[in-house]
Amino acid sequence: MRRISTLLWSVAALALGSVAPSHAAPPTVVPSPGYDARLQESRAASRAPVFEPVAPAPKPLAPRRAKRTHPR
Repeated sequence: MRRISTLLWSVAALALGSVAPSHAAPPTVVPSPGYDARLQESRAASRAPVFEPVAPAPKPLAPRRAKRTHPR
């Protein structure tokens, strides 16, 4: 009996010793260089001054002919 309990304790100790605490983190916590670069670009673009066009947009041309309708 003593031999079986010693064996069980050794297996339990080995199993607990092999389980290491994980150091995983969600993607929002881990720094991402690509995301940081896109974020900086978007922030810089939002701070950039907005320029108005010099000339107003051209007016659309009026159609030359009316659309033909077919009698029913």
